[in-house]
Amino acid sequence: MIQKERILQIGALPTAAIALLRENFSVVEIHSLGANENASDIRGIATSGKAPIDAVLLERLPNLRIVSCLGAGTDGLDVALLAQRHIVVANTSAVLAADVADIAMGLVVGLARDLRRADRFVREGGWRERKYPLGAALGGARLGIVGLGSIGAAVASRAAAFGMEVGYHNRSPRPGARHQYFDSVIALAAWSRFLVLSCPGGAATRHLVDAKVLAALGPDSFLINVARGSVVDEGALVAALTGGSIAGAGLDVFEDEPNPNPALIAQDNAIFLPHIGSATAETRDAMARAMVEALVRELGPAA
Repeated sequence: MIQKERILQIGALPTAAIALLRENFSVVEIHSLGANENASDIRGIATSGKAPIDAVLLERLPNLRIVSCLGAGTDGLDVALLAQRHIVVANTSAVLAADVADIAMGLVVGLARDLRRADRFVREGGWRERKYPLGAALGGARLGIVGLGSIGAAVASRAAAFGMEVGYHNRSPRPGARHQYFDSVIALAAWSRFLVLSCPGGAATRHLVDAKVLAALGPDSFLINVARGSVVDEGALVAALTGGSIAGAGLDVFEDEPNPNPALIAQDNAIFLPHIGSATAETRDAMARAMVEALVRELGPAA
């Protein structure tokens, strides 16, 4: 009997994903890898993308060829070092893009028409006493996207279907993009009525949206974050929501999950979700398959 190739699992993964991994590989969890154990045979890593993969670990894996992440983020990875060593980094952003974009647009609609407070208005009997305040129309409104990758592009297509005008910011213009490009987040925020964050997390984008960006967004505009909580300075966001610098916010991600800042979640002009952007049964199954398929493509199937 030919022994399956060993791969390293770093961080928690869903049961279904682990089962698929074990069909093709011998899975070694990071905590069970002995301090002096020879790991030169390990050529692949399966991870959530959040757990740290740094120079110290990579020194123990001289023949590593691929890191496959279950999710869109690569926050825990030293991406520059992996690139230097010509190690492939795969994620499942293309698979989950549609579901995350749906959540982003759900937050856009929910904020524009104030659905959370409208629901409470009906439940508490306010409708019997007065009319509900007017909301904001989506048709013709400007929606800015920070990060026009797989998720951002899916948001753009949905916004266009609502008749919205779309602009975006990337580190550089995306070839073939039909939407207006802005060379800074502040410029995009000043143009936008709705600003959707769908960029990567990590040190490069930490607190990218700060007090200056929120001030540029303005008192009639809304912030939507389906990227990473670290992208937003939550202290500045609390101040903006409290002081009326922006009209509202919709967040599916937070700096400290699952323990959001109490001062933030106390704000009534916001909608908060428990990081459910990709949380459908269909997409989670597809993500697990995509993570394993990337490893199989690089390393080969089980013998």
